[in-house]
Formats: sequence, structure tokens, C-alpha cells
Amino acid sequence: MLRLVFTILFVTGCSYKPVIDSAGRSGTFPNSKAEEITNDEQHCRYVAKSNTTFLSNITYWIFDEDMQTKYQVIYRKCLIGRGHSVLN
Repeated sequence: MLRLVFTILFVTGCSYKPVIDSAGRSGTFPNSKAEEITNDEQHCRYVAKSNTTFLSNITYWIFDEDMQTKYQVIYRKCLIGRGHSVLN
């Protein structure tokens, strides 16, 4: 059972793809940031990978009420901080 949980966590944590509203603005910036989405996704993916480990993802996932990994949270916050509207 525990092995199945770890497998699911590993697969879903590494395959996280945020849903971004590229037509809108987050309200922080006067102009749309959609033209920079590819660069921002690559940068945020790198930041999230660099600041998480398998153990930190498991620990975060166990105690998070939404069952998110630390990787997902960092990735999403990074995109929001760069002015994108993340829907999930």
C-alpha cells in the first residue's frame, strides 16, 4: 500500500502541469504576461526542482490538506509571482 502511495506521488508530482489563463492578467501588471509564458514555465520548473527533494515532497504531501506536493506549490507561486493567472 505504501509503495503504491509513493508511486502515485512520484508520478503526479513530476507531471504537474498548471492551468494558466493566458488571455487574462493577474491584476499585478498592467500588461499581459502571456508572451513570456514559455520562459516563465521553464524558469519556475527549474526553481521548483532545485528547491525540493523526494522526501520534502512526501512530507509536504502528507500534511497538506489539498494533497499537493511542495514542488507544485513552489511552481504555482513562482508563476503567480511572474504575473500569470494560475487556475489550479
